[in-house]
Amino acid sequence: MNHLQTVTGPLSPTDIQGPVLTHEHLVIDLGRDSDRAAVLDPSQHAGPVTAELAALRAEFALSLVIEQTCRGMGRDADALARISERSGVAVVASTGWYYEPFHPSEVGAAGPAELTETLVREIENGFGASGIRPGLIGEVGSHGDRPSPAETRTLLASARAAIATGLSLATHAQLGHGGLAQLELLTDAGLPAHRICVGHQDLLDDPAVHRELAAAGAYVAFDTVGKESYQSDDTRLRLLLALVEAGHADRVLLSCDISRHGYLESEGGQGYGHLFRSFLPKARAAGLDDDLIDLMTRRNPVRFLTGSTTEEL
Repeated sequence: MNHLQTVTGPLSPTDIQGPVLTHEHLVIDLGRDSDRAAVLDPSQHAGPVTAELAALRAEFALSLVIEQTCRGMGRDADALARISERSGVAVVASTGWYYEPFHPSEVGAAGPAELTETLVREIENGFGASGIRPGLIGEVGSHGDRPSPAETRTLLASARAAIATGLSLATHAQLGHGGLAQLELLTDAGLPAHRICVGHQDLLDDPAVHRELAAAGAYVAFDTVGKESYQSDDTRLRLLLALVEAGHADRVLLSCDISRHGYLESEGGQGYGHLFRSFLPKARAAGLDDDLIDLMTRRNPVRFLTGSTTEEL
């Protein structure tokens, strides 16, 4: 692809001059009866979300957010467009299906062909009456070491839709597990590894898996930075440095995966800026220079989204 599809229209890759947050949620509803906190409701939280993004644009030149709320996760494309316009930060929206406990009824017993048609139709025509089109297939989920039968169908349909439309694909690997199986399924379906990002690998303390994913050509997401209740940032940094030292800095994507209103700065959380204000200064102190930081936070994300195999930025 020679452009990025954002919620406000096509954007040239050369317009991305600052860093990118590669896996975030600006609007989401994963709330259940037992957990109503996994929510970012635009009627309540769009203001604080917009303010955070605008501040990051002013302080760090934040250029783009890849928003991975997909089908069945409370996606609201119109709200994303308003947040983008008011913050001045471009936003890429997504389509696909999260992991099985959150599959909407439309997945049901539908086969890969029917599911593929659903995604292709949305990619080509947009979300409902809004006309807003996704620029990514993600976060397509599985949990466990291998996808369940239902997750296999949604992953296979996502791969086929990616091939048909030219979009890249990002996965949700629950707690970091199952990434190699995801990659095998997706590439066996014909999707090139360089158009695949395997998610949440910073939750998996297994450098060998990270090296194997990167060596195969996939992007490796360290995308829950700041979620200390899942993994310490010290461990994340150790894993990141190991991957860089193995020669795979060009396969790294970074983000914070803000997915609950309690993570917002306005509610005392780490916020979308934790990557820039806390983690990257530690990475620099550990020896990563500005060119490597730019590679991981700007050039890699743009290359991933466009499906490019060469660095032209």
